[in-house]
Amino acid sequence: MTQRYTDIAFTPDVRRTQEHRGTRPHGQRLEARSEARPLGERERDFIAGRDSFFLATVNQAGWPYVQHRGGAPGFLKVLGPTTLGFADFRGNLQYVSTGNLAGDDRVSLILVDYPHRWRLKLFGRARNVELDDAPVALAQALTDAGYDATVERLTLIEVEAFDWNCSQHIPQRFSREELAPLIRPLEDRIAQLEASLHAAGIAPPPPPQGDPHETV
Repeated sequence: MTQRYTDIAFTPDVRRTQEHRGTRPHGQRLEARSEARPLGERERDFIAGRDSFFLATVNQAGWPYVQHRGGAPGFLKVLGPTTLGFADFRGNLQYVSTGNLAGDDRVSLILVDYPHRWRLKLFGRARNVELDDAPVALAQALTDAGYDATVERLTLIEVEAFDWNCSQHIPQRFSREELAPLIRPLEDRIAQLEASLHAAGIAPPPPPQGDPHETV
């Protein structure tokens, strides 16, 4: 069962700060609109399109720790109305997030769609499942055979609450893969013009190159 996002985010300290800043009426309007609901189609589609997210955990001293997680688009899977999961790849071998979860299962995730400037925030409780102990079906559901990385464990997250942010202050950025369909016609046109100039004796042949569309 999920909670309202504002029930978790708007602590007494937050509400007092809103009062001090004169924004408490706005906070109350957000509370009135906030709902306890499972992940819907919009959230599922958004999550399926992401190739990274930021994961916050809490250590034994109460310090927050934020780490980036990345993979193939859709590597964070929606397994149910309130359940997410992903394959945790071998990284810098510090195991800070993994160690934090051993003592405190609370997490917060931020997922960003930079081209469209949307952001999804989630609160949840996470647990790690070592790959050797994971059911075969779960391991198959969370791993992407085509992605070059070593999977060390699986992470399951029960979503407690989520909310959407507006586009304000989100920079608009595009990945290489997102730009490729726009760049490819320009590269093809340049190659055609170079070939035409060479055929007309106006320019030397272009230097030999590999496939301009090959992914490095």
